[in-house]
Amino acid sequence: MNPAFSTLHFLNRELSWLEFNERVLEEAQDTNNPLFERLKFLSIVGSNLDEFFMIRVASLQGNVEANYVKIDPSGLTPTEQIERISARTHRQVFDMYNCFNRSLKKSLKKADIHFIKIKDLNDFQLDFLRDYYANNVFPVLTPMVVNKNQPFPLILNKTLNISLLLGDITNPDNLLFGTIQVPSVLNRLVEIPSSECHKSFILLEEIIKLNLSTLFDNHTVIATGCYRITRDAFLDVSEDESEDLLTAVELSLKQRKWGSAIRLEIEHGINPLLLQILEEELEISAEAEYKISGPIDLTFLMKLSGLKGYDSLRYAPIKPNVHPALLDEDDIFQSISKQDILLHHPYDSFDMIVNLVKTAAEDPNVLAIKQTLYRVSGNSPIIEALAQAADNGKQVTVLLELQARFDEQNNITWAKKLETAGCHVIYGLVGLKAHCKILLIVRREDGLIKRYVHLGTGNYNDVTAKLYTDLGLLTANPYFGADASAIFNTLSGCSSPSALYKMTLAPMNLRNKFLDLIHKETEYAKAGKKAKIIAKLNSLVDTEIIKALYNASSAGVTIELIVRGICCLKPKIPLISEHITVRSIVGRFLEHSRIYYFYGDGEELIFLASADLMRRNLDKRVELLFPIEDPAARAKVRHVLDLALLDTSKSRVLNLDGTYSKIDKRGKDSINSQEIFLAPKLSETTPYKVRANFVPIISVKGIDS
Repeated sequence: MNPAFSTLHFLNRELSWLEFNERVLEEAQDTNNPLFERLKFLSIVGSNLDEFFMIRVASLQGNVEANYVKIDPSGLTPTEQIERISARTHRQVFDMYNCFNRSLKKSLKKADIHFIKIKDLNDFQLDFLRDYYANNVFPVLTPMVVNKNQPFPLILNKTLNISLLLGDITNPDNLLFGTIQVPSVLNRLVEIPSSECHKSFILLEEIIKLNLSTLFDNHTVIATGCYRITRDAFLDVSEDESEDLLTAVELSLKQRKWGSAIRLEIEHGINPLLLQILEEELEISAEAEYKISGPIDLTFLMKLSGLKGYDSLRYAPIKPNVHPALLDEDDIFQSISKQDILLHHPYDSFDMIVNLVKTAAEDPNVLAIKQTLYRVSGNSPIIEALAQAADNGKQVTVLLELQARFDEQNNITWAKKLETAGCHVIYGLVGLKAHCKILLIVRREDGLIKRYVHLGTGNYNDVTAKLYTDLGLLTANPYFGADASAIFNTLSGCSSPSALYKMTLAPMNLRNKFLDLIHKETEYAKAGKKAKIIAKLNSLVDTEIIKALYNASSAGVTIELIVRGICCLKPKIPLISEHITVRSIVGRFLEHSRIYYFYGDGEELIFLASADLMRRNLDKRVELLFPIEDPAARAKVRHVLDLALLDTSKSRVLNLDGTYSKIDKRGKDSINSQEIFLAPKLSETTPYKVRANFVPIISVKGIDS
């Protein structure tokens, strides 16, 4: 490591991610949020932890088992990281269930939504549950007992199970271990009839426990306890040894089911002998055990939050804008030809992108459609439009990334569908994930070829486009069109990467582009000129980039970072990062856009990108950075940055020790940037003011926010 910097100057990546999950948990704890939205946030905290253990902790555990002792930039070995992660996640899980048991359940009860215990059921309800069990649950169950003829069964990743200690009626001293998987094909929340005017629910595992006598009639049930394991789910695809990437990914997906156990969640108060058996059979240590005071796996709360008839307990539904440039035009291609169009989702409707692909599929003047897809929805209208375009005789090329984590199976299904429809499907480049977001439409107009391009910071996913904030650019700029054609030729393997007019491509030269931009800003500051960098992104991890930002700050560059998730940079280090502030916005929508601003000696360079500042984005993925040049589009992007920096409601500031603090609102208005973007369009004649003594750089006039 450069002697100018030490491990004291970097935060640990994994612990920083856990701080992000803590901010999501704070939203579940915040009583100012609607009740059902708080349920969603708590569900997300749980699913986030699942993925964290399956990928990040599993990777560290693999390093420990391989005796890999190299320290990370923050100075921690893999063993030390696991120790600190364990301490932090145990506290976080405790806080999760404290929130559920002491706050959310009570609030649900006030809303007349009740979780019923077995002991509180009346005779009518007990009869109902016995009938429900006999008709719906019993036929699906597969109880298993471990004995000399039946070894310990494979327990699938993330499944909820009930462990049992059984006594043999014929030999009371012979204790056996039994297990039942709670069927994931059935609803975990079961509504039971109530004579009162409220909703009553019981969990499926409680119904099974009530009826255990139907499963083990030759044994006595001595003890029971729910448990759940999280397995290593890192997908190791050997591209060098497989001629068919699709087949290789399919095989690796199957291996996920039996990766080594990384975490064991157990019902609080479980019988010690049951716990001992689980520890031995799963080969898991006590440090990886999480005693749960409540229902294991709170992701079921997401389904509860969708309960009909409780709109007052949710955020008010949004009605996305239709961009003015597209509102009065029947011909979408003519609209794009007139000007670049910048869309800000979910405030601007993603339907405009879907309709563009659908229109291109049917337009007789469109000759070819080329598109990259990373994550798409389960019922994707874009996939349907691309298949229709191929059926209509157009040249359709789709780069579909098979290794988009946890979307692999979904993407395999779509790849086969597209190929069947006649599309040319590319599975990506060897050793690189294709993470760039680009759509190219080639059209014949007046005997000439014209290219239309969409570039974005987010995925072509009509579902997440309603939940994530992202930016996208529609343009007919011929330089962008030429770059798009060159990029697709590179991705299809038809040509080597060539010099591009406007865009910058990773892993070819994106890292150097960022370093060059930061270096130029540093030189401006050294020359006594105004110098400023603003970046809005999801993660900041790359040590070389962080060092460049430290050098820029030391030279006097003002750096304002809006980093939603992981941030390994430490702000406010004397003489190193005194001019750097870092904030994170966690609210109703997942902040996902990547914006990079450089003052550039007054030129004010503004870029959007698919890439975060992580080594994997800069060196291991195909990513795109592209400039925003149209004046109206530039103003709109700058407006997004202005409001993000003014947010006092959902913004937290990173401290030197890696923790985050809410904004001190004393003397300040409460500003929720996401709610402002959702609000009806402000007066075109009145500049937007957030407090009496401050006028933002950008007024609302001329900006479609």
